[in-house]
Amino acid sequence: MFEIKRISGLLDAQILAVLALGIVSQVGQVLVLRELLMVFSGNELSIGLVYSAWLIWGAVGARTAAYLMERLINPFPVLLINTALLSFVLPSTIVLIRGIRGFFDLLPGAYLSLNDMAVSSFVTTGPICFSLGAQFVILSAIWRRKDKSKDTSSASKTYVFEAIGNVFGGIAFSLVMVNRMVSLQSAAFVCSLMMGITLLLVCIHKPKNKTIKRNVILIISAALLLPLLFQSMLGEVDSWGYRLLWSNFAPHHELTEIRESKHGTIAVASRDGQYSFFQSGNLIYSTPGYKAAASGFEKQEAATFAHLVMAQHTNPEKVLLIGGGMRGTLPEILKHNVIRVDYVELDQELTNVALSYVSGYTRRAAEDQRVNLIHADGRQFVKQSDLKYDMIIVDIPDPSTAVLNRYYTLEFFQQTAGRLKSGGVLALSAGSSPDLRNVALVNRKATMYHTLNRVFSTVIPMGERTMFFFATQYPDQISTDPSVLEQRFTARNIESEAFTPRHYHTLIQKPHLRRINWIVRSHGRELHSHIQGVHNPPMIAEPLYKQMQLESKLPEVHEKHFLNSDFRPIGYFYTIMHWHSITGKNRNEVFTNLLKVKPVWILFPFVLCIFIAVCLRISSREAGNKRGVRFAVLTTVFTTGMSTMILQIGILFLFQSLYGFVYEMAGVIIAVFMLGLALGAGSSQKFICNKSSLKNLALVQAFMAALAACIAFILPEAAKINSTMIVLIVFSTITFIAGFLNGIDFPIAAACYLGTNNRVEKSTGIIYSTELTGACIGAVSASILLVPVFGIVTCCILASVVNIFALFTIILSGKTAIWTKESFSKPV
Repeated sequence: MFEIKRISGLLDAQILAVLALGIVSQVGQVLVLRELLMVFSGNELSIGLVYSAWLIWGAVGARTAAYLMERLINPFPVLLINTALLSFVLPSTIVLIRGIRGFFDLLPGAYLSLNDMAVSSFVTTGPICFSLGAQFVILSAIWRRKDKSKDTSSASKTYVFEAIGNVFGGIAFSLVMVNRMVSLQSAAFVCSLMMGITLLLVCIHKPKNKTIKRNVILIISAALLLPLLFQSMLGEVDSWGYRLLWSNFAPHHELTEIRESKHGTIAVASRDGQYSFFQSGNLIYSTPGYKAAASGFEKQEAATFAHLVMAQHTNPEKVLLIGGGMRGTLPEILKHNVIRVDYVELDQELTNVALSYVSGYTRRAAEDQRVNLIHADGRQFVKQSDLKYDMIIVDIPDPSTAVLNRYYTLEFFQQTAGRLKSGGVLALSAGSSPDLRNVALVNRKATMYHTLNRVFSTVIPMGERTMFFFATQYPDQISTDPSVLEQRFTARNIESEAFTPRHYHTLIQKPHLRRINWIVRSHGRELHSHIQGVHNPPMIAEPLYKQMQLESKLPEVHEKHFLNSDFRPIGYFYTIMHWHSITGKNRNEVFTNLLKVKPVWILFPFVLCIFIAVCLRISSREAGNKRGVRFAVLTTVFTTGMSTMILQIGILFLFQSLYGFVYEMAGVIIAVFMLGLALGAGSSQKFICNKSSLKNLALVQAFMAALAACIAFILPEAAKINSTMIVLIVFSTITFIAGFLNGIDFPIAAACYLGTNNRVEKSTGIIYSTELTGACIGAVSASILLVPVFGIVTCCILASVVNIFALFTIILSGKTAIWTKESFSKPV
């Protein structure tokens, strides 16, 4: 009876240990990603680098642990050492990430290059990911020895329960931790949970020594209670870490306040009475505070924006303002005799923080009875509202991230056009330069213009350091004549400390206006203009009205590189390319080279795989072609990991473009994928009797290819659905199915590979690490190249094609090995 209870307790503890691994892996992944995004200024190009570093280190850890487990009789000491290392490394990694900018020679506020981000990602994630990958194989080996099995069923069970732990971790973080704990507190809590459960597993494994058992129980209790007892201290260390980050990011500013929000970490920095507000490391806006001695550049810039924009309409009574009001734009807009201003800000926490620092006149404007302050996603508000406006003003930062880029896409412009009254005007802006010589910058400006021009009949850019875009269906509404704008301003009896009617004559210089219009209207119509830049712009361009008349006779725009959309967010790629080009030597070359890549090039390695499979089949003298089968299985696992990650990254990017709250929902979305993974692996383990048959592996590849192809057709249609809930269900279903197929693949592949060598730990380590390596390649290629340059639909098609190539490698490994019911070689 005692032995039965011991085995039952050991089994329960084993399951709990694997669940804890999944929880720590998921929470740690989200925490590390959040922290690195803050260091990388919210740049989503880095997501692929972070994921790739995470996965490749996990693969190295898995292979290393597999080597040790084959040679060690007792795995428990290694388990204890690795768990203790994990418990120390995760909190330490968070602190290390916040100080990582100090290791690079960067100007204050400058972006890290792709190389810098890659180095940062691989250095900071190395220890924790190595330990997590090793922990999987160690726990799998312990489970196999407990079951006394000689196949890979223990690895499949570990795979299932780790995925379930990922689900619990994702949900717990998204619904509880993100709102109630700072990063270090979350990390300490989950690590203590894992340490306590690991000690419980060891205690049950060695029940005869009562002294050890009593001490282990005390240690378990301490491990679980210490994070709760030292919450305050962890909070202080967390604050110190933020100060360390800020001392490297903006050493001349004082970090005034840090707030955690479901939309990202909010930081407030001050200097000489001026306040800057950052979210996830990205500057949202700056404004003079209530103690500022002078109005400052920020107030002048806000006033310039407001009055240049508002003068573009003869009678702007109803205005929709998306973002920017707290920087001083809102009070200046109210001076134009408006009846109603719907002011939309995404994050209520950011508004609450800003109201504590902005000047009194901004606070009074926010409380004006004409202002309707709405905390919602701007795109969702425009999409779902049935109100009409005289002006829609988008006052948000440049599209340096995919989150911001969604306000510069074709789909958003189409939605705003439906919300404008007769004679209505859309206004937005982005940073610029007077000469527009930078290739990335002129690409972005031309992309913004051509995208707007697909929706509105009249689009006019103007401005030097900041380029304003005004779009309407009524050409007489917008004016480029400073005298007309001055007359409109004066007729409204406006008084402003930071703006006078004469500013219009300074802002609009006819030679410059003609030149920039010639550039943005002409650029993008030659085959390689996105790489070569502008050629021979005229010193004195033709008048604007003549340019508009002749524009229809110009060659067609190359949409692939000059049309910004939710499905191909090329606009933010150009923004990152621009910032990298001005913050370091030769940093622009990598982006230029990425623009030269063609989708077909990505298939060359898989064509090589087919060639290798053919060669192995011809040269093999072994019955059943063992080398060919081994190669086919590894190719299949690699492509499954790669294609699944490509699909996941593409779906995340599109969901973010449509709804903008992936930061809040990331844990839940990943949890849906991991739930599918767990159920897929569990179903494979339970219902597929002959897991070592290559026929089943081939069928999984065929289904993966079909799923990716279907997603390519489903996503464009799903994006048209108005209901957020229905779209969420569609996206979740797609994510779940992708995870389910990936989960089915692992037990089958592990069993097939075991059939070629009869070494359980080695097979588990190789299959697990190969899948992680494929996912690593998929993550980095999807986020840096495939999504922004080729588009999400192309991502899905490529994922389908690579699975088809993998299917062919299985077929070429040997017809008998594939299609007979018997396994290639029965496990010993």
